[in-house]
Amino acid sequence: MNNQKLFETLSALNTSQLEGVTGNWKFTIDSVIFFCITDEFHNRMRIIAPIAKIEDLTEEHIKKCMEANFHTALDIRYAFSDGVIWAAFIHPLKELTENQIESAVNQVYSGVKTYGTYYSGGSLSFPTKDDRNARNN
Repeated sequence: MNNQKLFETLSALNTSQLEGVTGNWKFTIDSVIFFCITDEFHNRMRIIAPIAKIEDLTEEHIKKCMEANFHTALDIRYAFSDGVIWAAFIHPLKELTENQIESAVNQVYSGVKTYGTYYSGGSLSFPTKDDRNARNN
C-alpha cells in the first residue's frame, strides 16, 4: 500500500467529501468525521475519528475504554490526544491491504457509534472474566 492506492481505496468507500492533501485526508460517513494520516517514510498510517472532549469524560468512561481496548475494540483503540478521545486504527502502511482499510473504517465507525454503550469495534469480542464466569455457572 502507498498513499496513491490508499487514496483510491478511500475514494471507493461510501464516504462524502474526501478532501485534503496526499497523506492527510478528511472524510465523513453518516455524520462521523474521519481523518486518515500517513507517513510513507516511516511506514505508518492511522485512521481516526474524534468522539468527545476529554473534559466531558467520567472515570467510568475511561475505565470502559481501557477495558474495551482489551476485549471489544478489535483492531481499533480508544486513545486520548489534544484534549479529545479518539477511535484510532494504527497500522504499517506498506503492509496494509484494501480489505484492512475497509475493515478499519468500519471498526472506527463502530467505535465512535458504540462509545458509551458497548465500546466495540465490531461484532467480535473476547470474553471478560465476568463473561467466562457467567458461562460456567
